[in-house]
Amino acid sequence: MSEARPLSSRVITVPFILGVIVILLAGIFLLKRFIYGLGSVSGMNDGYPWGLWIAYDVNVGTAFACGGYAMAILIYIFNKGEYTPLLKPAILTSMLGYTLAAVSIFFDIGRYWNMFNIFMPWHMNFHSPMLEVAVCIASYVVVLWIEFSPVLVKNPGVRRMLKVEDIEEKLNKVLFIFVALGMLLPTMHQSSLGTLMILAGHKLSPLYWSKLLPLFFLICAIMMGYCIVIFETSVSGVAFKNTHEFKLLTKLSGVIPWLIGIFLIMRIQDINARGALSQIFKGDLPGNMFLIETFLLLIGLIILWKPENRTNVKKVFIAAFCVLLGAGLYRFDTYICGFNPGNGWHYFPTAPELIITFGVISVEILGYLYVVKRFPVLALPSKNK
Repeated sequence: MSEARPLSSRVITVPFILGVIVILLAGIFLLKRFIYGLGSVSGMNDGYPWGLWIAYDVNVGTAFACGGYAMAILIYIFNKGEYTPLLKPAILTSMLGYTLAAVSIFFDIGRYWNMFNIFMPWHMNFHSPMLEVAVCIASYVVVLWIEFSPVLVKNPGVRRMLKVEDIEEKLNKVLFIFVALGMLLPTMHQSSLGTLMILAGHKLSPLYWSKLLPLFFLICAIMMGYCIVIFETSVSGVAFKNTHEFKLLTKLSGVIPWLIGIFLIMRIQDINARGALSQIFKGDLPGNMFLIETFLLLIGLIILWKPENRTNVKKVFIAAFCVLLGAGLYRFDTYICGFNPGNGWHYFPTAPELIITFGVISVEILGYLYVVKRFPVLALPSKNK
C-alpha cells in the first residue's frame, strides 16, 4: 500500500545551491535583455526572429511538460486507474513546465510590454494559429494550477493562509470541468505549434515541412509525455529511494513503441509522397539532423518492442531518454535547423541565451524538489503496513 506524502527532507542541499547560482546568473543576463533589448544578449536577427527561447523553452519545453496530459488520456479516457499514483507528479511537472514556458515568451518578444495585447479582443487576429497557441497555453497554465490545487491545500500552512475549511470539497465538485479542459487545450495548442511552421512554406526543409505537421506535433507531444513520466519516476525513485512505482513503468512503456512506429511510418511515407526522400542523404544540416532523430527514436522502438526489455527498468529508462532526445530534436529542428530564411541569414544561440535557458530549467527542477518535499505529491509506501 502507498499514500501521497511529502518527503519532509532538507530543501537546501548542494545541488539546490548550485541551481540557485545558475538562476542568479541567468537573472543578470535577463536584466540586461530587458534594459538593452534582445540584441544585447541573443543571436536572433530579422531572418531568425525566434531562437532558442521559443524553439526550446516553448516548443520543446511544453512537449516535455505533457506528462499530465498523456497520463490524463490514459486514466480518464482509457479508464486505466492503476496509473493514478503517477498522475500527481506528472501534473506537477506539467504545471511547472508550462508556467515557465509562458513566462519565457516575454524573453523572446522585442516589445514585451505589448504582450498583454494578445488577450484584448480588439487586437486579436482570429486567423492566426499563434493566437490559438498563446491563448491555449495561458489558459492551460491556469487549468494546471487548479488541477494541482487539491495537493497544495493539503499543506497546513496553505490551509491557514486561505482560512477555508471546506475548500477541498468545493474543489472536488468542479474539478472534472478542469480535467476535461486539461485534455482539450493541449490537443489544440500542441497541434497548432506544428501549424505555425506550415506557414514557413519553402523556407522550411522538405524533410520538416508537411501539411501533417499538426498531427506529427501532437503525436510527438503524447509520446514525449509518457517518456517524461518514465524519466521523472525513474530519477526521483532512485534519488529519493522510492522504487515501488517502477512496476507501473513496465506497463506504461508498452504504449510508446506503437506511437514511435506510427510517427515514423507516417513521417517517412509523407516525405516519400512529396518526393523528398533523397534529401535525407544530402549531407546538409537538415538531412543529418533527420538521421540523428530517427536513429534515437529507433533505439527506443527496438528496446521497448521486446516485452522482456520492458521489465528491466534500466532499459526502459534508456529507451525513454532516447525517445525524449529524438522527439525533442525533431520539434527543435523544425523550428531552427530545418528553417532557412535565405539571404545569408544565420543563427546560433549566444552564451547568455544558453545560460538563461539553463536558468529556466533550474527553476523548474528546484521548484519540483521544493514541492515534493513540502507537499503530498509522491506516492510513498504507507507507514501503517
